[in-house]
Amino acid sequence: MICLTYFKALADETRIRLLNILMHHELSVNEIVALMGMGQSRISRHLKVLTDSGLLECRRDGAWAFYSVVSENDASRFADSIRPLFQSEQRLADDLENVSRLVRERSLNSRNFFNSIASEWNYLQQKVLGAFDLNRAILDCIGQCRFAVDLGCGTGGLLAGLRKKAGFAVGVDSSRKMLDQAEKLFLEDKENLELRLGELEHLPVGNSEADLAVISMVMHHLADPEKVATEVARILKPGGIFIIADFEKHTNEEMRKKYGDRWLGFSKDEIRTLLNHSGFEVQEIKTFQLKQSINLNITIAGKK
Repeated sequence: MICLTYFKALADETRIRLLNILMHHELSVNEIVALMGMGQSRISRHLKVLTDSGLLECRRDGAWAFYSVVSENDASRFADSIRPLFQSEQRLADDLENVSRLVRERSLNSRNFFNSIASEWNYLQQKVLGAFDLNRAILDCIGQCRFAVDLGCGTGGLLAGLRKKAGFAVGVDSSRKMLDQAEKLFLEDKENLELRLGELEHLPVGNSEADLAVISMVMHHLADPEKVATEVARILKPGGIFIIADFEKHTNEEMRKKYGDRWLGFSKDEIRTLLNHSGFEVQEIKTFQLKQSINLNITIAGKK
């Protein structure tokens, strides 16, 4: 009996606490260890029981492992069915408050990181991209449109070309320092352009307002790319175009250390699945080889 497997897996207070936390957030093993205040071997043992039962899924990304509650099938429905039982437990509520604090701190650390490197951003990107002109490659995929949005616009390099393709262009970034650098670029000419401070998970753009959204070399920094893609679907009108430029899946852990990457790129199948779940249909994926044998994909998708 499959339900017996689930009940046996939850016959432990620590595993109930883990399931409760991972219902709400995908976390790395290191984050779970810090949150629970237990040794890694103990946490790993409990995670294995929950994963073997089918209640959790593990996403491997290079040397890192991330855990979350399964998103589909009987295990997902079982987890949803017992969720109300957790709401009256104070210890479980405390765990959720602690994990929310951890996620906020993670977001703040990421913002501080980008604030600290804002003045060097163009140089750092060039070190990774080499002679490849990514902005030109993206712009070559774009036709004329009415309203375009650059998600995680950074210092504004892509936005400068994007506004020539659009009647109106908006650059969104969560880093004030990045936007300060972009302000300098457009100091003498802000026609048909606006810079907005905001989180990509909660875009400062209205429903079905944009014709085009571009996210370039940002997705691999996000904790929840699918959540951002769903938010992009909200701001795009039906038939709107979403362009993602990011690394193909790779194994270079130095990228995580140097640039704060949370994901070591995305396979084409991962991108297709993410977009399909978010209401998009992939039209084309273009692949380019960078230095260090890392590939970069430009994915063009339309809102269904």
